[in-house]
Amino acid sequence: MVNDLLQRVQARQATVGIVGQGYVGLPLALVFNEAGFCVVGFDSDSAKVQALGRGESYIKHIGADRVAAAIKGGRFRATADFDELRQCDAILICVPTPLGRHREPDLSYVVNSTREVAARLRRGQLVVLESTTYPGTTDEEVKPILEASGLQTPGDFLLAFSPEREDPGNPRFHTRIIPKVVGGVNKESTDAAVALYSAAVDKVVPVSSARVAESAKLLENIFRSVNIALVNELKMTFDRMGIDVWEVIEAARTKPFGFTPFYPGPGLGGHCIPLDPFYLSWKAAEYGMWTRFIELAGEVNTHMPHYVVDKTVAALNEDGKAIRGARILVLGLSYKEDIDDDRESPSYEIIELLRERGAVVDYCDPFFPVARPGRRHNVQLKSIACDAEAFGAYDAVVLSTGHSTFKNPALYAKVPLVIDTRNAVRLPEGALGRLVKA
Repeated sequence: MVNDLLQRVQARQATVGIVGQGYVGLPLALVFNEAGFCVVGFDSDSAKVQALGRGESYIKHIGADRVAAAIKGGRFRATADFDELRQCDAILICVPTPLGRHREPDLSYVVNSTREVAARLRRGQLVVLESTTYPGTTDEEVKPILEASGLQTPGDFLLAFSPEREDPGNPRFHTRIIPKVVGGVNKESTDAAVALYSAAVDKVVPVSSARVAESAKLLENIFRSVNIALVNELKMTFDRMGIDVWEVIEAARTKPFGFTPFYPGPGLGGHCIPLDPFYLSWKAAEYGMWTRFIELAGEVNTHMPHYVVDKTVAALNEDGKAIRGARILVLGLSYKEDIDDDRESPSYEIIELLRERGAVVDYCDPFFPVARPGRRHNVQLKSIACDAEAFGAYDAVVLSTGHSTFKNPALYAKVPLVIDTRNAVRLPEGALGRLVKA
């Protein structure tokens, strides 16, 4: 069975099915297609399926030309018909893994997708989970669901975990050149998954088990979460001392060894760093462990929107204005600059906290003409125009996301107060207002 799959992979005759056509699944589908494979993209969202069928991209950093070329070539198509999973030799699951109301892992997307696969599972298929999750998910959750079909691994099918490593909007790194960690639930599964990914990406890193691969992804995100929390805490501390944390970081990064720069901000956003560390802390409790670094980092990072709002209130007070009734403009809904991804963005928290204080709040973001309802927030706003006249109508402008558009000094010529959370604003000469870093 393994040899037959390997031969099909090497000959580019294997059909690759990818469940989920979002920020992870779509670029992965295009990379396999561009490597010569027939690819079927599965998604329950009919709007996505229809857009892909027309050769359109709904993700800014993924060019429509790539999608159109893949569709036109006839070796990539999207569907909402999960019965077509039977035709796939390899099935890659790329679905969200959010947190529940009490910060517990929500594996419903993984479980439901796995059940869809199990209902169509046949001998000789390779299944790979890519969704970030706690160690043991592939063995303890995915494998039993698949084996409930009556098929067993490795005799009938193969099963592995390979964590996604996407960085939306980063022009230096894309799916094909980012090393791919792969770990199977058995050696045969690891070998098959390594062969599959090696045919489409530049470097594959095999590890001894799915648990190691799951843990590696969590370590990557916990490392970032903890270090971002550190600089966020230092930002607040240095601010009390009258020291610019940004200048401190620039000075420290001149050391050519033993230091990696991380930068403060208004809070964490994106689907990974704000959520994934808590998958490990939840699982660690099962083993009687309390992951204090993870919890403390989460506490610090979660507090940052409150810190930004407090700084805004204080700055308005210095100008003789109350927060109640103040007109405030928040710049950016994306969680990072120059992308159209607003998942878990701290901007929503800032907007709601300002509203709770009595402010009248608007936003500006060229990537979001209309604010989308999210998992926890629904601000029900439309973006204002991005120009100096519009900005000048507000008592304060809070820069939450450092889009390139917002780095134009001329935008702030008539703004009385700018709260900059990203060290991105430079006031033009002769500006009427003042700049406060937060």
